[in-house]
Amino acid sequence: MNSFDRSFLKEHIKLIAGTDEAGRGPLAGPVVAASVIFPENTRIRGVKDSKLLTEEEREELLPKILNKALTYSVAAVSHGEIDRINILQASLLAMSTAIKRLKIRPDLILVDGNKIFGGNIPALPIIDGDAKSFSIGAASIIAKVTRDRIMKRLCKKFPQYNWSSNKGYATREHIEAIKVYGPCVLHRKTFLSKILIEQTELEFQEELID
Repeated sequence: MNSFDRSFLKEHIKLIAGTDEAGRGPLAGPVVAASVIFPENTRIRGVKDSKLLTEEEREELLPKILNKALTYSVAAVSHGEIDRINILQASLLAMSTAIKRLKIRPDLILVDGNKIFGGNIPALPIIDGDAKSFSIGAASIIAKVTRDRIMKRLCKKFPQYNWSSNKGYATREHIEAIKVYGPCVLHRKTFLSKILIEQTELEFQEELID
């Protein structure tokens, strides 16, 4: 992963920022992005795509990443904004905002995925970037840990959905809770249409039976 990032270094490219997001798929909560820049040749054993790590492994790696980074930042886009502009645009907005919050301007941005956001810094989309790039992989860990912590805090206000465990993803437990209690203000309404339609149809069938 380090060699992948180093392959982009040139006379005019000395600082590379990796950026990635966490939380595109959940039914509730924000999408969170992170950006990070490391000194050249930085190595941290275990850094890779956050989805391939356990929660405990991510928590253990986070302080190592932050301690070795030249600079890092995070940004979140709310559930309401996701509903308004769609999850792709919200993800790009979160990554773009995270880049803008870096205290050091990078010479090049490596963006996880096949899309890039506008800006005056050169950027490259890297498909499966969190598995190829050290800086993107590290950003994915920062974003994932940050978002998980947000969902754990929010779970205290809405314990019926058990977000401390499912983090807002569409687990069977979460979907059943939505059907029983209905959605709350932090759910992404555009993600719930199929679930709510199925629930309405079920309630209608039960009324006919009664």
